[in-house]
Amino acid sequence: MAKINGNEIRPGNIIEHDGGLWLAVKCDHVKPGKGGAFAQVELRNLRTGTKLNERFRSVDKVESVKLDTKDQQFLYETDGKLVFMDTETYEQIELPGDILGERRPFLQDGMKVVMEFYEDEALSARLPPKVTCKIVETEPVVKGQTAANSFKPALLDNGLRVMVPPFIGNDELIVVNTESMEYSERA
Repeated sequence: MAKINGNEIRPGNIIEHDGGLWLAVKCDHVKPGKGGAFAQVELRNLRTGTKLNERFRSVDKVESVKLDTKDQQFLYETDGKLVFMDTETYEQIELPGDILGERRPFLQDGMKVVMEFYEDEALSARLPPKVTCKIVETEPVVKGQTAANSFKPALLDNGLRVMVPPFIGNDELIVVNTESMEYSERA
């Protein structure tokens, strides 16, 4: 791990602070009229999800942490745990079902995800940016209705609701953006 100055912290950096691993979410550099400059950093704990606002001066040293990434394949779920397999070594690991947060419904059998590890501990998982889902229920297509800025609610096969254009009907496949959780395009 490398030590960096407190004023070098940028959003997206992962640091070790107060015995925990923290992700810098937001960073504002402040130069008050009186006293020295500092960085006001909003941190999120990678293990617990708690947030913290901390001030770092330029003379403060913090440990910058680099996470290892590995490609994993989702196999199955058992007793609230998700089982993934390393695509290179074929080792299987069990992780809590909440590691994906609100994006959990997008996880499909056999899907490849990118896991971030600190030493041997899995801290987070990233789904592919776009996933294909099937429309289970939506309002019928109305002839003559234009697609200009009008959307209607639709229920997906994974239980989530998204807004879709009016020309999308039941049993159609659509592509959903997993970051914004919004309709992207027809499949």
